[in-house]
Amino acid sequence: MKLSAWAKENGVSYRAALNWFHAGTLPVPAQQLPSGTILVDPPVVESGVVAAYCRVSSHDQKGDLERQAGRVLTMCSERGIRIDRTVTEIGSGRNGRRTKLRELLGDPKVSTIVVEHRDRLARFGVEYLEAALSAHGRTVVVLDDAELPDDLVRDLTEVLTSMCARLYGHRSASRRAAAAVVAIENEPDTAPGDPS
Repeated sequence: MKLSAWAKENGVSYRAALNWFHAGTLPVPAQQLPSGTILVDPPVVESGVVAAYCRVSSHDQKGDLERQAGRVLTMCSERGIRIDRTVTEIGSGRNGRRTKLRELLGDPKVSTIVVEHRDRLARFGVEYLEAALSAHGRTVVVLDDAELPDDLVRDLTEVLTSMCARLYGHRSASRRAAAAVVAIENEPDTAPGDPS
């Protein structure tokens, strides 16, 4: 398989895969032909697919997403964990409708999901995901399980911000709708073409 096809299949840019190849950190065996083409020998899947899941919250952090994928693949190769597939996604950890994560969770061939930090999988309720997966003989591997006090403070701040935005957002929308109704009711009736 060509390096470009491998990169697309694993959710990383071709440039990142090429950099990993030249640095010798590509997580799969690869060789360069005399013509310059780089061929990747994907490992044979014996027991189940091992997938790395990487996520950032916003498009502003897209550069962080590739760096996160690189860190995950590097840590996995250092620990001898074979990664068959890399899934990258941009979306909030509180969003339960992340399509790529749902596809990953719904794919019975995926036996292990590897994440850098627990909060990359979900902000809250990761324990429930782990329990549901283990009931089907599947596992979640967290490479860096340390939770810093700053993370807890950030989680609390995000919950409060979300609740306030919903509460005050609804009030604001109601006020804007009421103001629009009043403006329409107070508008004088003028026919098109009427000079007044």
